[in-house]
This record gives sequence, C-alpha cells and structure tokens, in this order.
Amino acid sequence: MVHDVPIPTGENPFVGAVGYINPEYVAQVESSIALHPAEAETLRKVAEVPSAIWLDSIGKVARLDGFLDDALARQNELATPVVSTFVIYDLPNRDCAALASNGELLVAENGVARYKAEYIDAIAAAFRAHPDQRIALVIEPDSLGNIATNLSVPRCTESEAAYRESVAYAIEQLSMPHTFLYVDAAHAGWLGWPDNTAKIATIFDEVLTAAGGAGKVRGFITNVANYTVLDATSELFDYQGNPCHDEVTYVERLAAALAAVGIADKGFLIDTSRNGRGGIRSEWGAWCNVRGAGIGQRPAVTPRPGIDAYVWIKPPGESDGTADPSAPRFDAHCAGPDSTPGAPQAGQWFDPYFVQLAANASPPL
Repeated sequence: MVHDVPIPTGENPFVGAVGYINPEYVAQVESSIALHPAEAETLRKVAEVPSAIWLDSIGKVARLDGFLDDALARQNELATPVVSTFVIYDLPNRDCAALASNGELLVAENGVARYKAEYIDAIAAAFRAHPDQRIALVIEPDSLGNIATNLSVPRCTESEAAYRESVAYAIEQLSMPHTFLYVDAAHAGWLGWPDNTAKIATIFDEVLTAAGGAGKVRGFITNVANYTVLDATSELFDYQGNPCHDEVTYVERLAAALAAVGIADKGFLIDTSRNGRGGIRSEWGAWCNVRGAGIGQRPAVTPRPGIDAYVWIKPPGESDGTADPSAPRFDAHCAGPDSTPGAPQAGQWFDPYFVQLAANASPPL
C-alpha cells in the first residue's frame, strides 16, 4: 500500500501523481470506436487520458465512493499516488445566465439548504472516508463569474446571495488535508477585461473570507468547458478591447488582480480538453459545441510558471447543450452559426463531435 499519499494543503497535488481515468468515460469512447473502427487507434488514445468526473446532481453523489475506491485500488496497484478530479456543480439556480445546464435545485424551493445537506455534506463524508488519496476539486463552474458580469439578468440577481453562500459553504466543508480546491474563474473571453478581472478578484476575496480564508483553496481554474487557446492566435472575432487574447495572459493578469486584494501564491489550472484550435469562432462568446474545435494539450504538470497543470475537465465528446429548439433546456447559443448541429442535452455523448475533436487535436493524438 502507498503510504503518506496526501500532501500538505497548498502544494501542487499533480506533482508525482498520475491522473485517474474514469471507466465510464472509457466506455463512452469505446461506443464511438465501435461506430468508427477505421479510427480506433486514434480514438482509443483519448480514453487513455485522465479527465474530470462531474458531480452534477445529488443522485451522482451516490457513485462517488465507487470512483474513489477504484482510484485507490489503482493507486495501490501502481504504488504511485493517483489524483482524482471532480467537478462540484449543482448550485441552486445553476447556470443562471444561460439555459443549457440548468440544474435540479431552485433558490425559491429551499435550494440552498438542500445543496448543503444533500449534496455538499454527502460529498464531504465520502472524501473523509478516503483520506489516503489525493482529490482535486473544481468548484462550481460559471457561478461567481455570473455575479461579476450578469446581475442584469433577473435570475442571476435572484441567485447572487445563494451563490455566494453556497460556494463558501462548499469550500469550507470540502477543504481537507488531502483535497485540493480550485475555484472556477471563467476564461479570458469572459473576465479578461480589466474591470471584470478586478470584479472577480474582489468577489473571490469576499467568498473566500466567508469560507474561512484563502488558505482553504489551492487556487483557481480557467477555461472550464471552453475553447480559448493557450497562446494568442489569429481569431475571427473582435477582441473589443480585451487585453487577454489567450488563457495564459488571463491567468497572469488574474493572478495580479488577486494579489492586489491580498490573495497571493495560488496555483492555476487550465482546461485544455478542447482548445487546440483557434480561428474557429465568429463570436468569442460562442461556447456550445463549437464547430471545428479540437482537443488541446494533453494534461501536463507545471507546464509554465504559476500553472499547476493543464487538465481535462470537460471530457471530450460530452455535449455542451442540445441543438433541438423543442427540447427542454434549449439555449439559442447551441443552435447558432458557431455550433455543431445535432447535439444532444448537456453531458450526453455526442459521437460526431467526439470524432471531430479527436481528428482536429493539436498537437495530434
């Protein structure tokens, strides 16, 4: 058995570890391989890459122990630390400024209390029962970013206090010696403008203070489920005065904004699962199953100063949202000119899109 696997909170959990590969994701990839045998060799390479597991409902939490037990068995087999990555994603009034990923809990229907008791507390119990393995957590994609920029949307106004309280509670309860929390910080095309970067830094400071201090988290993550490139390239859209043309620049400027409010020496993750190709969007705000996208850099530890790792948070092949206007949770962005037609509901397997992402991978698979 591997001993002393957890490392002190504050250090990079990906150093000296291998990533957990979700067997359920492997099964999804194999379903596409069965349909495209000529591309089997390339597609199977994707199944060999660690990606995050999204805990996007209360029901999904019941499977958490199984994932953790499997990761621990793999760790013991390899005699090497295995780090599992989970996405905490079930806020009341989730996805308040869009429609594709609306969740199961509502602020007006006791959502905050249910989020705490039925969701976060249950996850925390599972993590406490697995103290001998490293667990990386992505905290509530898109949530605090909506507070920074979208309070003109009535549903986001209604959600602000609940988002703040719920995210703070999640951070407070899930921070343990063997867990490593990364708070979602949107992406360059959303919060890269200086005013927005300053706003989100202040919001982070307030929420972390409510959670018990910035020491509860390892750092922040950008580009979750998005397509912004790592380094500036030729794009089809107008940057509209945004100085952050890429994720690396955004991370650098966000780190400076955080330092200005007293949050320093934090690590960053960047989701590179689908940002391999630039020059594919007519609108920077296009986010739903973007046409022409490709898998980006494979996960890598400390690829640049200040960046803990490149990671795959959005598993390539899982849809961003349905393209069917008659379906529940339809968002017009998912049927726009930059989006791939025929997409199923968010999180469901989208075979043609998966094959495209693999074919367009940069660097190639």
